[in-house]
Amino acid sequence: MELWFGITVLAAFLQNVRSLLQKRLTGVLSVNGATYVRFVYAVPFAALYAGFLWYGETPNVNSAFILYVVAGAVAQIVATACLLASFTTGNFAVGTAYSKTEAAQAALFGLLVLGDAISGWVVAGIAISLAGVILLSGHLRWQELTRPNRAMWLGLLSATAFAVSVIAFRGASLALDNGNYLQRAGLTVLVAVVLQTLMMTGYLQLREPGQVCAVARQWRRAVWIGAAGMLASAGWFTAITLQNAAVVRAVGQIELMFTAATSVWLLGERLRTREVVGMVLVVGGIWLLASAS
Repeated sequence: MELWFGITVLAAFLQNVRSLLQKRLTGVLSVNGATYVRFVYAVPFAALYAGFLWYGETPNVNSAFILYVVAGAVAQIVATACLLASFTTGNFAVGTAYSKTEAAQAALFGLLVLGDAISGWVVAGIAISLAGVILLSGHLRWQELTRPNRAMWLGLLSATAFAVSVIAFRGASLALDNGNYLQRAGLTVLVAVVLQTLMMTGYLQLREPGQVCAVARQWRRAVWIGAAGMLASAGWFTAITLQNAAVVRAVGQIELMFTAATSVWLLGERLRTREVVGMVLVVGGIWLLASAS
């Protein structure tokens, strides 16, 4: 098994853990406050991780690295905001389904920005896994997916911003003049979460000033979210340093398998036929991606 593949699966699992922990805070924090937790509490862990990797060495940071990280950090925040906005339209499934076109859009942006070409088999793997993701996103009819509406446009915009962010972060990691793949990814994670923390702190202070203090009071639970989030980010950034970002994000859709397993084992829910078919397609697409990459 390729190293990037194992790291991607682990990152997807850790992201699922972070999401489960994060949901427990939505009752005491606003949506933006709960989102802020994943950044601010990840900073200490990211600093320790990057410091350990770069101990005794100095990274040669350049302007290209800074520009890529800033673009990625802003795009990721915009993507999250658009995704949350799509949920408030009353059509959660449509917004979610279109947000999952991220991998397909990342393939295009990766080719245009970084020159990352992909084979026909990889395109097929992305398409198959996307079909499975749509089946897992909810009980949707074809008419709902093809009828233009606010949820659809917000979901697409979210996917575009997520695709831009992952391509930008890969570009940042590759732009560094020195360091191995772990060092490059670790430094990119640190700079990204620091920038995102600063941006969200400023936003919350202006729009939701009470949330910053509320987040601080929840430190006992939030610290675990920060740890899981940083580990997941380190995994994603390491994987996209080693492999085409579109392929990594497509394989990362295995996260939905972990979510489905959680629903069955922890919540006692039953899988419907469409969800089983969706899982089979996701696994088939991932297998094709792993074989073709």
